[in-house]
Amino acid sequence: MPVEKLEREIRRALAGMGVEAPDAIVLERPRNPGHGDFATNIAMTLARSLARPPRQIAEELIHRMNRSAAGVRSAELAGPGFINFRLAEDYLVDGLKAILSGGEAFGRSEQGAGEPVVVEFVSANPTGPLHIGHGRQAALGDAIAELLAWTGWKVSREFYYNDAGEQINRLARSVWARYQQHFGRDVAVPEDGYHGEYVAEIARAIATDAGDHWLDDSSPEALDAMRVYAVRVLREEQNRDLGGFRVHFNRFYLESALYAEGRVGETIRSLRETGQVYEEGGALWLRTTGYGDDKDRVMVKSSGQPTYFLPDVAYHLTKWERGFHRAINVQGADHHGTIARVRAGVQTLGLPAGYPEYVLHQMVMVMRGGEEVKFSKRAGDYVTFRDLYDEVGVDVARYFFLMRRAEAQLVFDLDLALDQSDKNPVFKVQYAHARMHSIFRRAAIDVGEIRAEAADLSLLEHPSEHELIKLLLRFPEVVSRTAEQHAPHTVCDYLEEVAAGVNSWYHAGNLNPELRVLGVPSPLSGARLVLARAVQLVLRNGLAVLGISAPERMDRDAPPI
Repeated sequence: MPVEKLEREIRRALAGMGVEAPDAIVLERPRNPGHGDFATNIAMTLARSLARPPRQIAEELIHRMNRSAAGVRSAELAGPGFINFRLAEDYLVDGLKAILSGGEAFGRSEQGAGEPVVVEFVSANPTGPLHIGHGRQAALGDAIAELLAWTGWKVSREFYYNDAGEQINRLARSVWARYQQHFGRDVAVPEDGYHGEYVAEIARAIATDAGDHWLDDSSPEALDAMRVYAVRVLREEQNRDLGGFRVHFNRFYLESALYAEGRVGETIRSLRETGQVYEEGGALWLRTTGYGDDKDRVMVKSSGQPTYFLPDVAYHLTKWERGFHRAINVQGADHHGTIARVRAGVQTLGLPAGYPEYVLHQMVMVMRGGEEVKFSKRAGDYVTFRDLYDEVGVDVARYFFLMRRAEAQLVFDLDLALDQSDKNPVFKVQYAHARMHSIFRRAAIDVGEIRAEAADLSLLEHPSEHELIKLLLRFPEVVSRTAEQHAPHTVCDYLEEVAAGVNSWYHAGNLNPELRVLGVPSPLSGARLVLARAVQLVLRNGLAVLGISAPERMDRDAPPI
């Protein structure tokens, strides 16, 4: 990547000056492209320690740099001590060749070196249909996992089912009440129960299968039968909804397994052995304050029932024991309070600080016609995930869930999502991809036959072509940075920037015959076909990272240039 090449040469030049380079050398793209391709403030950051004016340091650094080795054609002093760099033309030519030779692998790297990482996401309680918050989490978790895979990590996607505890008991009681109602009994659904129509659907299914076997029977066996049936049905439905959204998991881990396998009890014993456990008020407490928590936490209530915190600690210990020494949890912002206590619990048992990593996302608000869409008839009090993506399509739903920072509240504008023009950001990107294919169709060219080595790429001299190539060559850097920051919205921003550059180039050819891909002298046309192929590859790879399709033809394909 150009940044790495340039940074290496800056470090070499500083060493020649007898200066120890800082750990990080900042190389940024100037806001004004007229100032160059990259800029650094390294001279100003060194001025104090070297007791020299920053412009003087910058001048010497420029003098000592080997521009060819740095991949730049110029290095210019600016302002109080900035250095602006402009990339060499041969870098652009070599870059286009790299894109075509990389193909579907362009943008991938080996940063993770095949090390295992587990990404846990969605992990919805099987107490009802998935809501739109789960949808955002599904898109985020899947994209983060894919970004890690693109950067060389061995990724496992995991779903943790909370199939034990009070929420599941409330579900069982709610289904039991609906079952009794089905047979004409005057039984109310508990006030703290689940009131959606889906509960009645489950109760009717139980009645179809079991008849009136459980009528007027409120025994533990009856409630357990309701629980088992409801959890199975809802788990199957959640899996279908996620599969329809193109999200698949390597493993489903059940909370009940932690109890069945004795892991919760084993975790209690291990924590006791650390000396950080004490009894108070009949409950069992862990001194989590020693690891950054704001107060100590109850592990086991006075009733003898574990709190949610304890199985969470046991579960994360299994991740470590399964070889996942890096774990990332994608969860809603309402889980913020659990971070410190879970980390404190695993640190007490010897795991490193900061384990696991967390990505928290804010809520989603669905809007139509300027008003909030508040609920689904079937779910009772919220919009279901399936209803949303059935209406707007999987591609649009995934993109909209990803196009904002996870920590920012997301307004899902249904009117914009259903707009099939360039106003819709995902269609804007997909149209740009389809337009490149329209060029290949008109030229009757198989894209697999386009070879960069067979074209004279030095003929790509127009500024719009240079800027577009530079933009395409940023893709590996974007993937790398986005994977490190767990920030898929950065890929969305980048793809929209590429689409804007592609569309400007495309429409310039419609207005000026000399800028067209086809209909110009053959050598120039061949070079521009290579550029079009590079555009198509980068857009396709970027959409693939996000789990979004890259159509070759769309209804609004414009005439090819």
